Amino acid sequence: MKTYKPTSKSQRQHTSIEYKKLLSGHKPTKSLMTGARSFAGRNSQGRITVRHQGGGHKKNRRDVDFKFNKKNIPAKVASIEYDPFRSAFIGLAVYADGEKRYVVLPQKVKVGDSFIVSETAPVTLGNRLPLGNIPVGTFVYNIELKPGEGGTLARSAGNYCEIVAQDAGYTHLKMPSTEVRRVISTAWASVGEVSNEEHHLVNLGKAGRSRWLGVRPTVRGTAMNPVDHPHGGGEGKQGRGLRRAKTMWGKPSGKGQKTRRPKKYSNVFIVSRRKVGKRK
Repeated sequence: MKTYKPTSKSQRQHTSIEYKKLLSGHKPTKSLMTGARSFAGRNSQGRITVRHQGGGHKKNRRDVDFKFNKKNIPAKVASIEYDPFRSAFIGLAVYADGEKRYVVLPQKVKVGDSFIVSETAPVTLGNRLPLGNIPVGTFVYNIELKPGEGGTLARSAGNYCEIVAQDAGYTHLKMPSTEVRRVISTAWASVGEVSNEEHHLVNLGKAGRSRWLGVRPTVRGTAMNPVDHPHGGGEGKQGRGLRRAKTMWGKPSGKGQKTRRPKKYSNVFIVSRRKVGKRK
């Protein structure tokens, strides 16, 4: 992490990642880039469906490969690059047949390292193989929930899942949330932990840096009127007046409260629910 001299109020707390030491300095590959339109949290009717989004710097989207459907062909990492749409670093993978793809990189990977996607691949950093072929205790990332659909779990900076058991065609994974769930053993995963593990230590330092990233301000519920939020109202500064915290729409929120739908389809795959609050 890089810290700054307190030359101003915002610089006093400001920290950032030393990208020059971690990235390879290569320019993005134009053939794998497309323009990205900002919708600012609005749907096709122009109504805000996700609050606190808007503004921010203009960005180009990198075409990142999560399916890894190019099997049994070795690939070499030609560059380590920044992706404005994700917290992890991406790398340009050049396959032996000449094809180039962007992939999410694991920790400790260097330019020139190679990996392979194969059922018989060795369990080494960056290699990708079915969950059933990976031994218990291994850390994995970019994990599929259904074979062939592409990685959906453990893709953000520093994240990983731990394989805790192999049982009856299913692999038990301990998630970053501490939840333990079953995933079919024919789904694929990459060995290792996602790169840029210091991302959670970044202190933006000032509101302006959030605006550069496209994050708009959040108003506290207690600062609103009763008509606008369940926590609103009261003379002066008041407590919320409720036993449990609620969202603007009256749904439970905050630490220690269950927010999962009781009839969610994936409940049958959960072996152990996540720990919340201080117990976590």
